[in-house]
Amino acid sequence: MENPGKERTVLLQEVGPRDGLQNEPMTLRAEVRAELIDQLAETGLPRIQIGSFVNPVKVPQMAGTDRIWGLINESDQIRYSVLVLNERGLLDAAAAGVGHVEVYVSASETHSMKNSNASVERSTAAAGRMVQRAHEQGLTVTAGVMCAFGCFYEGPVPTERVLEILDRFAEQRPVEFGLADTTGMADPEGVRRMIRILSKRIDLDQMALHLHDTRGMGLANLSAALQMGVRRFDSSVGALGGCPFIPGAKGNVSTERAVEIIESMGFETGVDLDAVLRIRKKLGDLLGKDLPIETVDPERPHRP
Repeated sequence: MENPGKERTVLLQEVGPRDGLQNEPMTLRAEVRAELIDQLAETGLPRIQIGSFVNPVKVPQMAGTDRIWGLINESDQIRYSVLVLNERGLLDAAAAGVGHVEVYVSASETHSMKNSNASVERSTAAAGRMVQRAHEQGLTVTAGVMCAFGCFYEGPVPTERVLEILDRFAEQRPVEFGLADTTGMADPEGVRRMIRILSKRIDLDQMALHLHDTRGMGLANLSAALQMGVRRFDSSVGALGGCPFIPGAKGNVSTERAVEIIESMGFETGVDLDAVLRIRKKLGDLLGKDLPIETVDPERPHRP
């Protein structure tokens, strides 16, 4: 019999402060990003990715993530996380006091070389050591696979490769497994097929999806995964983000539309959509760009 409480609740992780902002030409000061995170926290979002510990020369938009952690009004009702790409980033996260880190490996050889200058095998081995080190530091971990549903450069990615990476991660016992449609190649049937296969090896309650809208399929893919039993998704306010290696690629699925679609299907997010819409307007003003209102049903009444 269905549990109407747990099974009807969907956990959204807001990745705008990291995945969204890192793809913008403008770099926002740490104080401004911290204020944005605090505003997002007030909307009821249960998870927020506050940034990443990466080389500030290569990704200046993420400079000062350690300062942001000290500036935000931390809530024990929210899981704050950061993305880490190497052991130095992991140790920086631990030193800053962030409790949850996300470690990802690409299943595409071409994307892996562009993203980390390392093969899939080498990256997987290094990531496994990072997960182990994170546990030694008292951190919880999401261990995930990028390009899990295909690659812009290589086309289909062998499912066996995705499974092998996840199996190796499973040996380190992360609290959560992530699947990222990094270059936006997924389609609903492919999402259903992958989840069907993975559900035999991983508890769906441990699975989180990070979907991009490169081909306009992000929300359809979210709906398909939701119907299959996945209850954890990443989203980005204003649909900001995208893959820096794909020219013209659209960003992540928008938090606004994700909330709307999830709740229209009878699930609960606990997120105040009107508050998210107000943040989207402020963020667009900060970035000097229009984040169009048509990403949300124009017939739905909302406060300006």
